[in-house]
Amino acid sequence: MKKMFPVTVTALLLFFSCAQKEKTEENFSFQTETFADLKIIRYQVPDFEKLSLQQQKLVYYLSEAGYAGRDIIWDQNYRHNLSIRRVLEHIIQNYDGDKSTQDWENLTTYTKRVWFANGIHHHYSMDKFKPGFSQEYMANLMKSTGISLNKEAVRAIFDPNFDAKKVNLDPAKGLVLGSAVNFYDPDINEAEVDAYFASIRDSKTDKPVSYGLNSKLVRGEKGLEEKVYKLNGMYGEAIAQIIPWLEKAVSVAENKAQGDALKLLIEYYKTGDLKTWDAYNIAWVNATEGDIDYINSFIEVYNDPKGYTGSFESLVQITDFEASAQMKVLSDEAQWFEDQSSIMEVHKKKNITGVSYKVISVAAESGDASPATPIGVNLPNSNWIRTQHGSKSISIGNIVYAYEQAGGKGLLNEFCHDTEEIDRAKTHSKLAGKLHTALHEVLGHASGQINPGVGTMKETLKSYASTLEECRADLVALYFILDEKIIELGLMESLETGKAEYDGYIRNGLMTQLRRVEPGADIEESHMRNRQWVAAWAYEKGEQDQVISKVVKEGKTYFKINDYTKLREIFGEQLREVQRIKSEGDYEACMALVEGYGVKVDQELHQEVLTRAEKLNIAPYGGFINPKMVPTTNEDDEIISIEVTYPDDFTEQMLDYAERYRFLPDYN
Repeated sequence: MKKMFPVTVTALLLFFSCAQKEKTEENFSFQTETFADLKIIRYQVPDFEKLSLQQQKLVYYLSEAGYAGRDIIWDQNYRHNLSIRRVLEHIIQNYDGDKSTQDWENLTTYTKRVWFANGIHHHYSMDKFKPGFSQEYMANLMKSTGISLNKEAVRAIFDPNFDAKKVNLDPAKGLVLGSAVNFYDPDINEAEVDAYFASIRDSKTDKPVSYGLNSKLVRGEKGLEEKVYKLNGMYGEAIAQIIPWLEKAVSVAENKAQGDALKLLIEYYKTGDLKTWDAYNIAWVNATEGDIDYINSFIEVYNDPKGYTGSFESLVQITDFEASAQMKVLSDEAQWFEDQSSIMEVHKKKNITGVSYKVISVAAESGDASPATPIGVNLPNSNWIRTQHGSKSISIGNIVYAYEQAGGKGLLNEFCHDTEEIDRAKTHSKLAGKLHTALHEVLGHASGQINPGVGTMKETLKSYASTLEECRADLVALYFILDEKIIELGLMESLETGKAEYDGYIRNGLMTQLRRVEPGADIEESHMRNRQWVAAWAYEKGEQDQVISKVVKEGKTYFKINDYTKLREIFGEQLREVQRIKSEGDYEACMALVEGYGVKVDQELHQEVLTRAEKLNIAPYGGFINPKMVPTTNEDDEIISIEVTYPDDFTEQMLDYAERYRFLPDYN
């Protein structure tokens, strides 16, 4: 029998809320400013001072390794991003003219939006930012500060139709040609990408490497070829700065397993060998001892419309053992949840291996994880490694806490159907959200298996792969959060917590997330498509039995759940079908569901939501200023102490990073 860690809801909330509060400074200002649709937040690193000096050095070295690769994500997101960013930064630092004009205010806001998104396209909608100032005005600023920008980069800023979408997921527009990301030469089309990867794929192995994960596909003299991200390859100048910090991290590793994994990561950066990447992931997922962990390299493929190339990202983690022990019951019971899932028996894993779950405090973030950060992560992404060696799941406790402290008020009163729903949300939604994240990451991404002979999701489901995978993990969470087993495990006291999550999910999927969509636009981002797909499909499935009612009161629309038990059954039916689609690689069924439920927006309802939300003055997106680690050295240049400080000016941090971590040329 597996050991279980029952805990009361009061104790669980003590960790996530009160204990976190006790570890942070009094009178700490979490939110620093708002602009456009964004709010800037600070987070703290609790208990850093309790780490040994060796552990503090490890955190510092890993943090610097992440920051050293910062320029990479900018270039990956768009080929002109670095040159545009540097011109904007030069203007901000050097212009001494009239700064009281609306044009100057618009330019500074535009610059901050570009910093936030790591480029000139919105981090979530993928649409290009509208500058709000004229080309002539910018030309005058460049002339007065003595800097220039090439013609195509200028066009990228001011021509709304040129490279308008960072990631285009509409197959009719051409996934590759319609996307501005810098993973492919601008003239390469989707058919060529498919043909290239089909030609190099080893179809006989059941342990495929992650083709294209660390390369740009370019048109060479003899056809398409890969420019590999490695020390003596593409992004080599930045990688040359990453490696020494990782080598320093090896010297202070907490244990041999951790050090050996870091050595493999260094070897991967040097060679770009994808088999070394697999060996590293196996070593990393098995290095579970110690207080410190990290994510570093080219990881998530959401920014690639074809799902091959990974975006650079870095997170440095400090484990909170109290909370991790409390939530460990989920990973301990992973097989029970798999066995009780609503998916077909043939699609269930018979032996879930090596699922680990931790609640952590992040100490530093970079690349695709900053300034906008996830609140939970599950890695590695390779299906065969996950199946044979397991996975690591984390929830980022100090980020969740900072979001809560900076959160706006009023959405519940505006969009909940009645006082019962409002009261349930106020009492249960914080715990419900944390449980959903844990169930999504620990169980959702670990669940199910692909049928023998069926290719990977990016091969079979193509541009819909990410949306379907997030949908599947969400449905696992939704199906089990209303299960008595969660009460038995001591993670919640009553099903009211699960009901609060159902309320919030339907409310968000059908209404409140539309605050993030421009009027008249389709939904593009994978997670948003997933949430609308799940909610809209459930609403339609239960329409005859009035499982969910659409209610209009005083001209305002609400969605009220009438039968939570029946809704759980519908979520179970959805999960069964979504897993079937993944297991069988059924592209046509996947496309029909995503396009049918997840993409198009009810324009009348959308406008209503925007109007109702506008008066609340709550920024729909948030991101973070990182803490700064300041080492003190002795006369031998050895670190003798490290202090964590908390900057409060977003612009200052961005300009500081631009100066200290400028390692790539404008074009790569």
